[in-house]
Amino acid sequence: MNKAELVEAIATRADISKNKASEVVDAFVESVTEALRKGDSVTLVGFGSFVVTKREARIGRNPKTGENLNIPASNVPKFKPGKSLKDAVDNK
Repeated sequence: MNKAELVEAIATRADISKNKASEVVDAFVESVTEALRKGDSVTLVGFGSFVVTKREARIGRNPKTGENLNIPASNVPKFKPGKSLKDAVDNK
């Protein structure tokens, strides 16, 4: 499902216009992004959590030349699914 399909699904389920649904999706993405940028996490009970984790610096290798590269430490966003989402996807 891409963004346009998500907007269509939300518009249909919430009985709102596609423009309004698009605004909602954009506002959600911007709000989560801003919270993660500040170092906060976003938890939607039953669905999951968006968190920022620290990736340590490491040495990588250029696959083309075999040369070692220093990869700096970085913060990366991650999504941890909640139990309800896991159960819904598992279909057991």
